[in-house]
Amino acid sequence: MSWKEKKDVLGKEIIEMLYDSQMIRTWYRDKPEGWTLHSGLWSPVYINLRHLGSYPEVFKKVGSAMGQLIKNEGKEFQGVNKVVGIATAGVPIAAAIGIVCGIPCGYTRKMEGVSNVDEFKKKITQYGQHAMVEGYFEKGDEIVLIDDLVTRMTSKLIAIEQFRAEMKRRNVNAKSNKILVLLDREQGAKKTAEENGLELFSLIPFKTKGVKWLKDRFTSLEYEIISDYLLNSDKYQSESIQKDLKNQAINK
Repeated sequence: MSWKEKKDVLGKEIIEMLYDSQMIRTWYRDKPEGWTLHSGLWSPVYINLRHLGSYPEVFKKVGSAMGQLIKNEGKEFQGVNKVVGIATAGVPIAAAIGIVCGIPCGYTRKMEGVSNVDEFKKKITQYGQHAMVEGYFEKGDEIVLIDDLVTRMTSKLIAIEQFRAEMKRRNVNAKSNKILVLLDREQGAKKTAEENGLELFSLIPFKTKGVKWLKDRFTSLEYEIISDYLLNSDKYQSESIQKDLKNQAINK
């Protein structure tokens, strides 16, 4: 089996485990009124991977799969020798990669009151001598930043700036332009990464592969609605559509 084939096998196994553990939830199975995301958009599907540590079997498989991706993906990760978890959900995943695959890890610290890169740049002028990133780094290190999922990319841009600022403060020449997430919702993050000179990778591309991998778990209605939502989320901001979906869930 080639690595490309194995990666898809691992992705499918993991996303099924996430769904079975209710870290991926749907309006139809779990919450008829759906969810209002941080972006303000209504969604019929909600992904919360912060509970990974509560499921050791899933957690271990995620650490192993992400580590294998770094080691086997090819030239894209050639030279990468350390991982840095993005606070807070990426921290345990980076630790799992370190423990299972033997890749040294560090992590970014939470920057309170920072919601975008401009706010971060203002914040570091007042930050003092506290470390913004924990871990041991040296000249020549090539780092990949780790997180659970990505939607809009904002927190990842902050983390990259945070890491670079910390390396400058320590006078350490370590490279950092790669980000690896377990799941990419595929709602524009990859384009934003490219526009900022970054490379974004994922084990589970949710729109193009993840939803199809869950087809056997979903009802036909869940599969139809979630697939369509990922193609056109604006359509589902209609209150009448949300009400209709809620009624279908309640009356199933």
